[in-house]
Amino acid sequence: MEMIGQVSIDDTYYPGQDLYCDGEVENELLEIVKQYPESAYDEVIYERRKWPVLYHLSHVRENILEWLPITGEQTVLEVGSGCGAVTGALARKAKKVTCIELSRKRSLINAYRHKELGNIEIRLGNFEEVEQHIEEQYDYVTLIGVLEYSGVYLTQESPFVRMLQIVAKHVKPGGKIIVAIENRMGLKYWAGCKEDHVGLYFEGIEGYRNTDTVKTFSRSELAEIIRQAQVGEARWYYPYPDYKFPSVIYSDEYLPKCGELQNNGCNLDTERMLLFNDALAYDELIREGLFPLYSNSFLVEIQKG
Repeated sequence: MEMIGQVSIDDTYYPGQDLYCDGEVENELLEIVKQYPESAYDEVIYERRKWPVLYHLSHVRENILEWLPITGEQTVLEVGSGCGAVTGALARKAKKVTCIELSRKRSLINAYRHKELGNIEIRLGNFEEVEQHIEEQYDYVTLIGVLEYSGVYLTQESPFVRMLQIVAKHVKPGGKIIVAIENRMGLKYWAGCKEDHVGLYFEGIEGYRNTDTVKTFSRSELAEIIRQAQVGEARWYYPYPDYKFPSVIYSDEYLPKCGELQNNGCNLDTERMLLFNDALAYDELIREGLFPLYSNSFLVEIQKG
């Protein structure tokens, strides 16, 4: 057990090396969180002008979960916590946050940036192994940008269904699983953005013909995965422009109106084509009642029965 400030890191099941890494920039991120308070991150982002610094440290990332009605009494299990982009938002609202993360370097970044919060524990190791040793049940389990990697880290058949079934074991009755994931049929991919994970144009739209690891899903595909998992009732939300940097989160009860969707500068980490006007296309989809099918991302709240 290692303590970084008030944050504990349990490396009992750590394999001894980080199996994935963004390279040298992770050392830069660790240096930033050691040297600067969180209030200075926006200034650092502006000065460094690097996508990974923006992606991992921007406070806008927290918007995806900050609205959850967590009142200080609930506990949260955050699967795949990474560099802690949303850990702080959860910890400031929850009684306790337990993180599961495979990367030691990213866990150190998370711990140093939140070292003054005394309700965070990080458990290092592969999710499939670590979760077997967690006996507690939580009010919330979050899978933010995680479900699409299930085929990489789970050895069972139907890994995406199985991931939901495994995390459901750690949810209290009436508790919730929160899933954030890209929509492979999102409008931005039709309009000329590359697929987020593999960096290929139209890869998701064409059914991942060149990819056999990471996969995202259409609305009907994700709904079928949830149905097969039999873990609870799903409520759908639509982060805009996507779940990574959401400025608005729509729902089936409050869908966008024509003229609202003007912020379509997605895929900030790489070049994109401009095949048509995203805003005008969105207006037509809204008129036809098709926005939920072409939202760039989904946020799904699954309540355990």
